Amino acid sequence: MQIQATGLGKRFNRDWIFRHLTHTFRPGTATAILGPNGAGKSTLLNTLSGQILPTDGTLTYTLQGKPLAVEDVPAQLAYCAPYLELIEELTLSELLHFHTRFKPLRPGMSTQGLIELLYLEKSRHKLVRDFSSGMKQRLKLGLALYGAAPLLLLDEPTTNLDRAGVAWYQEHVRATAPDRLVLVSSNVAEEYDFCEEQLDVTSFGATAAR
Repeated sequence: MQIQATGLGKRFNRDWIFRHLTHTFRPGTATAILGPNGAGKSTLLNTLSGQILPTDGTLTYTLQGKPLAVEDVPAQLAYCAPYLELIEELTLSELLHFHTRFKPLRPGMSTQGLIELLYLEKSRHKLVRDFSSGMKQRLKLGLALYGAAPLLLLDEPTTNLDRAGVAWYQEHVRATAPDRLVLVSSNVAEEYDFCEEQLDVTSFGATAAR
């Protein structure tokens, strides 16, 4: 997956969140989207993935060298963010069965294998609503990291994780990042220290519209 942003800008009312962004996000690379809280990192991430329409500029998507329409991007996308909800009325096993009907896991990975990888064997029949916040975040990460998708978006990926959870994330993001386009929205170095490229949102002037 490749994303070409040309003159990209997004504003809400009269305030520009970012503008004049021209950048090529190349396949097989990992880019950290940086900036302080409230700078617009999540907005940029959601704009690049086609979930929010830009105010200015264009986005062009290609997959294996062929053009990809923006409405087809979600099928190629795996996403983890604190604000994304899980279906908490399901057990872990039920949720994985449901989720993988729409977003298959990477080749060689089964739902049973993912449960073991997440250290959640004893919780397979437990309702997701009864999981701790750290367990839920690890589950979101597992679904994203091990989803069969060439585009991986991670927004503040270690939210609610303890030190063991952060170490788990660092190990598995490095194992699953190669051969994908990875975008990480963060201001915590241990979340993006594997990224080859960095893009600071504050470099693309947030100013009032005229």
